[in-house]
Amino acid sequence: LNAGQVDEALGAARASAAGGDARAQRALADMYSSLDRYSEAEPIYSALLGEDAQNWRLYFARGAARERMGDWPAAEVDLRQALELAPNQPQVLNYLGYTWVDRGENLDEGLAMIRRAMELEPNSAAITDSLGWAFFRLGDYRQAVMFLERAVELDPASAVLNDHLGDAYWRSDRRTEARFQWRRALTQDPDDPAALEAKIANGLAEPAAQ
Repeated sequence: LNAGQVDEALGAARASAAGGDARAQRALADMYSSLDRYSEAEPIYSALLGEDAQNWRLYFARGAARERMGDWPAAEVDLRQALELAPNQPQVLNYLGYTWVDRGENLDEGLAMIRRAMELEPNSAAITDSLGWAFFRLGDYRQAVMFLERAVELDPASAVLNDHLGDAYWRSDRRTEARFQWRRALTQDPDDPAALEAKIANGLAEPAAQ
């Protein structure tokens, strides 16, 4: 799979999983997830949970798959269950906290969860970005810039992190720096190049009134 031989990798993984070994089935599900084929990963995670209902990693993996599939209510249930089973797992704290913040839900609770995740993994670029983005969504752009700059230092090649920093610069009236970050993100294989091009051309729309 890492060599780009997707069909061969999936064929081998399916053959291994067909023997009934749980680790092989989990590997197959994880491969589907890594390929953004979440609808194929999700039922495998569900079947595995039927045999191991106390495995936080399976709830987390299924919750992430369901969130990517657009089924947030089911995803939230899974992520909460993963957190109940592993309350100090930074991956879970960050994923659930970030998703709440990004959706504009449970902002204070989400911020607290991301802070806890960062205490546990202070040098994680993803968690540092989540904390910066939480402050951005709360309108605290000074704090947002501080954490998002740190996130980009930790992972300068991430399109998402550079995009977020550009947004924070724009809201801080640092327009030239904002466009620089958006242009940088545009060279880093972003998921939505058109959205970045629109921001480079027009900036950010004014935030909706609270």
